[in-house]
Amino acid sequence: MRKPDFNNILKVLQRQTPDRPTLFEFFLNPPLYAFLAGCDPSEFSYPYVKPEPVMSAFAAAGYDYATVHGSAFHFSTGQKDSEKTHSLNDGAVITDRESFESYVWNDPDTFDYSAIKDIKPPQGMKLMVCGPTGILENVIALCGYENLCIMTYEDSQLVYDIFEQVGSRLLRYYELSIKHKAVGILMCNDDWGFNTQTMLSPIDMRKYVFPWHKKIVKLAHETGIPAVLHSCGNLNEIMDDIIDDLKYDGKHSYEDNIICVEDAYRKWNSRIAILGGIDLNFVVSRTPEEITERSRLMLELGKTGYALGTGNSVPDYVPWENYFAMTKTVLK
Repeated sequence: MRKPDFNNILKVLQRQTPDRPTLFEFFLNPPLYAFLAGCDPSEFSYPYVKPEPVMSAFAAAGYDYATVHGSAFHFSTGQKDSEKTHSLNDGAVITDRESFESYVWNDPDTFDYSAIKDIKPPQGMKLMVCGPTGILENVIALCGYENLCIMTYEDSQLVYDIFEQVGSRLLRYYELSIKHKAVGILMCNDDWGFNTQTMLSPIDMRKYVFPWHKKIVKLAHETGIPAVLHSCGNLNEIMDDIIDDLKYDGKHSYEDNIICVEDAYRKWNSRIAILGGIDLNFVVSRTPEEITERSRLMLELGKTGYALGTGNSVPDYVPWENYFAMTKTVLK
């Protein structure tokens, strides 16, 4: 175990060379959290996990920060058919103007943010606050993906109004979350794409989604902290927007079948920090020796503006020996 030093991940996000190789991860999984923190897995029950045990687990694993939620704020949706996988049409509660008008919106100001206000991270460590998913993900959860796509053609004003309701509340959630001194990074976690394209057209992304992300990034920068985007899918058509318009400091989530992290680093690192990227399928299916070697080579390539981690997260089907094969490359 090494002592956290937040300045390392901060240097990565400033596209500088950290004092030592640095880890980055969106989230782990309850059994792994519990093992690292030395506590019961029941302390890590979703959808909201208190920050203290998560912070202990991240510190024990060698990270300089911990990913937490500011509060239990969320958008209420209908019942999903499955907990782990489900259709993007499941649980839709807003399908037209009438259901929009009758929907009861949760108010971020009514939720409790005292856990991150009062927390005292280990010396040298800070928190990265993520959202209850992001702008587009929450709109899809509320409307259903197919319904949303149809709405963009049949009732664009309704689509605009839904995004305004979601975006304004997420902006307020972040405003309430990042004002506390323990918070050092804002993460907006919002999946935008499939393997081949964005979920909405780039034109509609710029019309409905990006204005709210721009406000969230501006909020982070005005508060004096960097902003990181976690977004899955093929975003090649909109990377210039992410970098030049939205002005994110770092981008996370890469897949080998879209663009491998090595190529992403060569293409974009002069403009944005590249985070994680060791493909999740690679981490699951390859040997620990192969994972260690790819991680070592990526660290050699990414001496500036790069932090090592998976391409997405560490779900519970990742073998622990494979996860630790990756992280030990940094901890050496």
